[in-house]
Amino acid sequence: MTGGFIPPHGGYQKLLSYRKAEIVFDATVCFCDRFIDRRSRTHDQMIQAARSGKQNIIEGSMASATSKETEIKLTNVARASLEELLADYRDFLRTRSLAEWPKDHPYAKCLRALNRLPDSNFETFRKGIENPDPAISANVVIGLIRVTCYLLDRQLRSLEEAFIKEGGLRERMTRARLDARRKGGP
Repeated sequence: MTGGFIPPHGGYQKLLSYRKAEIVFDATVCFCDRFIDRRSRTHDQMIQAARSGKQNIIEGSMASATSKETEIKLTNVARASLEELLADYRDFLRTRSLAEWPKDHPYAKCLRALNRLPDSNFETFRKGIENPDPAISANVVIGLIRVTCYLLDRQLRSLEEAFIKEGGLRERMTRARLDARRKGGP
């Protein structure tokens, strides 16, 4: 085993799930500042749920070198936080008698197409996020959250498969030590 037992880690900026979670966070700050009373608990909780989604991806990615279990747990916390945020947006629409877009809604189709762009960022979705109609703005963020959750679900499955195949830190440490002994090392 060359290169030691601590694998490369970090690199969260390259994760599509992180890039989408960052857009969701920025969009949520924008949305809450425009449509949710700043003094309400909901304002802070929505922003914190969006932040938790993004930050737990970072923390999980950085912890991956020494704990696959922590990486999986934190990635799942990110997923759970975004699910909580999704419920907040749905509550916003429901309590105001505004409709959530069905899959075949023309704007939902447009949003899916934008989400497929390889280097999409906040600017890609700005027109929808900053739309003066709160129903449009909320639905755009809902679409972004759904995509991010889908990506995190895939990421969790991939982490599970990698753990089963490669094991955790203790197993890598043992393999490295046994390899060193076989090669006559210290």
